Amino acid sequence: MGQTTVGKPAVDAPEASDARAERRAHKLAKQIGVFARSHGGSAEGQIAYIGEIGTRIVLVGENGEWGDLVAPTYEIARRAVELAGITVHDEFGGEIAAKVRTGQYEWTRMAGIQLGGPPNT
Repeated sequence: MGQTTVGKPAVDAPEASDARAERRAHKLAKQIGVFARSHGGSAEGQIAYIGEIGTRIVLVGENGEWGDLVAPTYEIARRAVELAGITVHDEFGGEIAAKVRTGQYEWTRMAGIQLGGPPNT
């Protein structure tokens, strides 16, 4: 049972935390669904822990477009992709990477730095 503070009702912290996590997972699942519908009707993903800031969900649409979302925890990310019903890969390896369609931004901004491309100004 939670503690009571003057003017505030008792709150069972684990239940409130679980409800918040479930709401966050549902919100992320909705965003994943919008991404999938906008990029060919389906999407695949990969989940990667990125440290204290959370867990990254990388998405690749059926049309090759890609994007990402950040969940506060690995558990919330896992629940979100489960709710969205997308295929999740253990790693961002050959199968999913081969589906990614890159554009001028990626070549100029990311790969261009290492390959003698224009400086990032």
